[in-house]
Amino acid sequence: MHTPAPDPRRWIVLAILSGSLLLISMDTTILNVAFPSLVGDLQPSAVQQLWIIDIYALALSGLLVTAGALGDRWGRKRLLMAGFGIFALASLTAVFSSEAWHVIAARALLGVGGAAIMPSTLSILRSVFTDAKERAFALAVWAAVFGGGMAFGPVVGGLLVQDYGWHSAFLLNLPVAVLIIAAGARYLPESRSARSTGRWDWWGVGQSVVGMLALAGGIKQLGKSGVADPLPWALLALAVVALTVFVRRQLRVGNPLLQVRLFGKPAFSVAATAIFLPMMGMGAILFLVTQWFQYGQGYTPLEAGLRLLPAPLALICASMVAPTLMQRFAIRHVLGAGLVVLAAGMALPWGFQQFAELGYPAFAAALTVMGLGAGLATTVASVTLISAAPADEVSSAAAIEETCYELGSAMGVAILGSTAAALYRGNLPVLDLDGPSAAAVRDSVGEAAHTAERLGGAVGQALIDTASHAYTLAITPAFLMAGALAVAAAATTWTLIPRDLQPTENH
Repeated sequence: MHTPAPDPRRWIVLAILSGSLLLISMDTTILNVAFPSLVGDLQPSAVQQLWIIDIYALALSGLLVTAGALGDRWGRKRLLMAGFGIFALASLTAVFSSEAWHVIAARALLGVGGAAIMPSTLSILRSVFTDAKERAFALAVWAAVFGGGMAFGPVVGGLLVQDYGWHSAFLLNLPVAVLIIAAGARYLPESRSARSTGRWDWWGVGQSVVGMLALAGGIKQLGKSGVADPLPWALLALAVVALTVFVRRQLRVGNPLLQVRLFGKPAFSVAATAIFLPMMGMGAILFLVTQWFQYGQGYTPLEAGLRLLPAPLALICASMVAPTLMQRFAIRHVLGAGLVVLAAGMALPWGFQQFAELGYPAFAAALTVMGLGAGLATTVASVTLISAAPADEVSSAAAIEETCYELGSAMGVAILGSTAAALYRGNLPVLDLDGPSAAAVRDSVGEAAHTAERLGGAVGQALIDTASHAYTLAITPAFLMAGALAVAAAATTWTLIPRDLQPTENH
């Protein structure tokens, strides 16, 4: 088949879209650093704190499918520009927030803007890079920017917040958004899907939004309240019903919002699995390691962010090497090997713990190996997933990929984070403290750190040492479980991906 002539602006387009993605990915983690300062200033209630943290991911997850379909019909460039307009407005709202509900509303708007931006970046890349090898390189840059941005967020946020306060974490978005809107208006090409005609499927939109919101909310609530709380199970049951109805409808209608038939292609479904399962492990590990750095080792948020850098730096290096490996070796072997390396990095802390007390060097080595495996695996999986989708269905593929990232990370924190919390409580000895203090210490390592700070002196130091040791013993089995998920994804890859699949070749 004839390959269309390459767009002469494609490398400028890649730079603009990379800047877009860097801003979005950093925004998912930058609040981790700004949050203590925000809480101290605005004094939100416990419920408001949960909404401030969760509303961004909920809005983003709930609208990805709808946003992808809207871009197909309305125009992907137009939707991207609108998304950044919403993002800039939301950031401005957050900067001038004086009440907790202002921040909640701003974070919700940021999620809406992010949902409009993220599928559009992949769809535009797919339409601009018509050569398969160049597209593989562009998607490698995309994966590197996405993974690096999430890890660099706490570092950049820490530098800003310690000097300028929590508002600066949102203020950073404004000049970047304005610059991207100006450059995008001039250089980004417009594209639509030829299949997006006919009436807009409002019933499908409602089913998708309700189902995804319930699924994301149920997963997050399960991680917070545990399996005994009926609320997360009710939300998950609602999600199952709504998403089942949604999928059945999408299989019937002539112009579906989401091309669920893409999962019928082995390469596509395996690539989605190779993103979802490792993200469960990576999301949980980054959460647990950050907690260990700050509460178990007493690092400031900025110091904790700096100590995470081995992972994104290794990820960026591996992502850049991935396209070359994909051209020399079978895709199934490159993807499978990346997942095995990722699993090895996840299991390293548990292995080190069998012989010595864990310290930062062990975690630094593990983060480096994890970064190498994650960079290789996610890049190959992204290239495979996007290449497996026809050009007219790339927005559906992009929405599915982003959903795998978001829900995988949330589910990992919920399941593996809850497992680590249960193990932490089981590892704690009987504490010589009053009832409320003992209950607080058993609740989480963060509460233990706060209690130790309040007690002070030798008693406080002994308490944090005990809690830190119990938490260290608790998180390494969770890391091992995360590694098992990556191994399962590798086994699926070697079993189901066709031997002759070559997404870096033009067809």
